[in-house]
Amino acid sequence: MSEPTDVVLIVDDSLTVRMDLDEVFEEAGFRTVLAATGAEARDAFLRERFDVIILDVLLPDADGVDLLRDAGEIPLQAGAVRILLSSEAEVKDRVRGLATGADEYVGKPYDGHFVVARSRELLRARGSPASHARTVLVIDDSPTFRAVVTDALEDAGYAVLTAGTGEEGLRVAADRTPSAVIVDGMLPGIDGATVIRRIRLDAALRNLPCLLLTASDDYATELQILDAGADAFVRKQDDFAVLLAKLAAVLRQTAHALPIDVPRGMHGPKKVLMIGADPGYLQLAQAALREDGYEVVVARHADDAMVMLAAQPADLIVLGTMPAFGAAALDQTIGEARHTCERIKSVPGLRDIPLIMIGQEDGDLMLGSLSAGADDYVRTVDGPGTLRAHVRAHLRRKHLQDESRRIREELLTREIEAAEERAARDAAEARARMVDELEWRNRELEAFSGSVSHDLRAPLQTILGFAEQIMEDPQTTERARQDLTRIHGAAWRMASLIESLLLLARASRGDIRRATVDVSAVAAEVVEDFRQRFPDRTVTTVVAPGMTASGDVELIRVVLVNLFGNAWKFTGRTPGARIDIGCDDGVFHIRDNGAGFPADKADQLFRPFGRLHTNDDFPGTGIGLTTVWRIVDRHGGRIWASGNPGQGASFHFTLPPAAHP
Repeated sequence: MSEPTDVVLIVDDSLTVRMDLDEVFEEAGFRTVLAATGAEARDAFLRERFDVIILDVLLPDADGVDLLRDAGEIPLQAGAVRILLSSEAEVKDRVRGLATGADEYVGKPYDGHFVVARSRELLRARGSPASHARTVLVIDDSPTFRAVVTDALEDAGYAVLTAGTGEEGLRVAADRTPSAVIVDGMLPGIDGATVIRRIRLDAALRNLPCLLLTASDDYATELQILDAGADAFVRKQDDFAVLLAKLAAVLRQTAHALPIDVPRGMHGPKKVLMIGADPGYLQLAQAALREDGYEVVVARHADDAMVMLAAQPADLIVLGTMPAFGAAALDQTIGEARHTCERIKSVPGLRDIPLIMIGQEDGDLMLGSLSAGADDYVRTVDGPGTLRAHVRAHLRRKHLQDESRRIREELLTREIEAAEERAARDAAEARARMVDELEWRNRELEAFSGSVSHDLRAPLQTILGFAEQIMEDPQTTERARQDLTRIHGAAWRMASLIESLLLLARASRGDIRRATVDVSAVAAEVVEDFRQRFPDRTVTTVVAPGMTASGDVELIRVVLVNLFGNAWKFTGRTPGARIDIGCDDGVFHIRDNGAGFPADKADQLFRPFGRLHTNDDFPGTGIGLTTVWRIVDRHGGRIWASGNPGQGASFHFTLPPAAHP
């Protein structure tokens, strides 16, 4: 047996219970720690982390529910599975324990294998490594042969689980989910072939490799073994090397199988809720159902059952009726049964739970129960064995229904995923087509820009040149000179507009050659250029030193030229004009005390041709600020403006910071 990975704390004042649980948990591969009192349990909580904590509700020095609450408050035990174990199995006690934080509540007398299986199931739900890779389950009724096979498998590096009967083997398989199963053909109870058939019917186990051991050399027996669903068979008289070789072969075939989520195994721990059954029949039914490994929860009446189901759903419900004497009593019994069925089946989360009605006769009570929603009816006079068979059949049917539903949901999920993939592929292809078309249009735009640059500017230069020549001719009349002045001005504005549009096009396309830019130096050059171009103007200009950014130096120069030129233009009528260029906390600004603009119209400034002043007052094309916005946006920054009429304007923008060594 491989080294156990899970540790269980068993707290119970009964030595018999402690020893019994200690034995079944150690057989299942757990390491156990035992405690008889609440004080010992609290010491254990602080000393060691446990994967499973089993608490008796009634202890000589403590209440199990209080201990449960204490364990939940200790960080060391935060991830532990907590199970309450008590002879006080009333619904109110169960609900109290579950509400306090218990993951399961098991009533006494209990089935130790159910406690182990339920612990494993809860551990798997929490992601604990409750099963081991390359684990082989050996099912054989001979202890000697099991020991020999175990030694051979462990020498080959496998972890081994064992079972003496087919029924026990199915429970162990559902509990531990081994990597493979080796089962003897001849077993007490169900035989090996039947074990394999039941494994193949269980969605959680159906893909397990199964090897069947046989002492027969008959060819017909071999065919029956394979027909039962075995992956291979091994004769007991063969050498163990044959067994190991065939085991390795079937494991190789399933090594690359993808893990698929499956519902709970058909042979795993199941909870049966019994409501209002006759006490005598109830005791016999509990014993019969526990033989199949079911945990039986008892509710005296329908109200308790609804409270219990709200706290923890059951796998199957058995609804009983008390003996009725006389027609009036029988009618009342039928009415109560119908009402209880209708209450349970009206709840969305409960209506799919199989419900079996039990009663003394199969007349009106059976018809009334089935019409009210019961899934089956069993007569109490037929004995608890009949009920056990019906319970087993309904759980098997429910399991197959869940598996079919899971498959449908999985298929639907795959269809949705395939549709999403198709949609994503179509969208990618559409984007690719749009990118191609955009690139084509950009090339056309570049060709158009070249055409504008050559074909339109050349005629404008001709118009400007002839207009100036005629205006300088002494024979030109004053009236003609005025008309020519207007023509010359309009042609000059059109030439400026063409230059602005070309600059905007260049700012919107092409690669950005990033480098560390000395913004202060570039701003100083721009200021000096304006002073030389307009020597008759006096503008106080302040450029903050040490400003740097990461970007394309030529594009940043265009930004500064446009923003500074904007400030220079709008301070043209302002006495004591002043322009400040600076940077505060990574935000650059250019401020002036010029004409300003309405604050509520700041968002219009960066639109193409979005001008807030007339051309007569302040001439311009309305393209400069749009160009600035494009350049700043391409650098990953942003730009905004603020101002008021007659109080100047401020333009703020951000650029990526320069990388410092």
